[in-house]
Amino acid sequence: MIGWTCVILLLLGMALVLVCVSRALQGRSGLPPGQVVYSDTGAWQPNEHSLFSARYHLSGMPDYLVREGTSIIPIEVKSGLAPPAPRDGHVMQLAVYCMLVEDQLGHCPPYGLIHYADRTYKVAFTDDLRAEVLKLLEQMRHHAALPGGPQRDHLSPGRCRGCGQREACDERLD
Repeated sequence: MIGWTCVILLLLGMALVLVCVSRALQGRSGLPPGQVVYSDTGAWQPNEHSLFSARYHLSGMPDYLVREGTSIIPIEVKSGLAPPAPRDGHVMQLAVYCMLVEDQLGHCPPYGLIHYADRTYKVAFTDDLRAEVLKLLEQMRHHAALPGGPQRDHLSPGRCRGCGQREACDERLD
């Protein structure tokens, strides 16, 4: 009888340690408490499903979607160190993910998270932020419709090397 008691206490102790380690790792990951319902990081399995909105003519793949109560929170993970405030482009990207979640899943996220290597920013998804995204989309679509399409707006070879449109671009800096 005493042998089984020791085994049970040992197993309970191990379970407690694993729960503590799990919580610590989740805290470091930048993920809020809740159930991960979508991941595009490849950490678990490849995700081939983009979120798509016919209403906004947008698609995207947030790094994570976490169910927190009745809300679904988009999370964008960046590998670099955090700037003093989240970069505008990162905020716009996160806002697009909020719009995609709202349109495709039927729940408007109250906020999204941008997780840098050393800090996480909580970005409220407001009507003003939505309007800013819609205005930016209008500008982008206008420039895309111009003869010759959009033009490169920088002289940075490093930025060109990291661009997702590099192979199709006839203005790339080599």
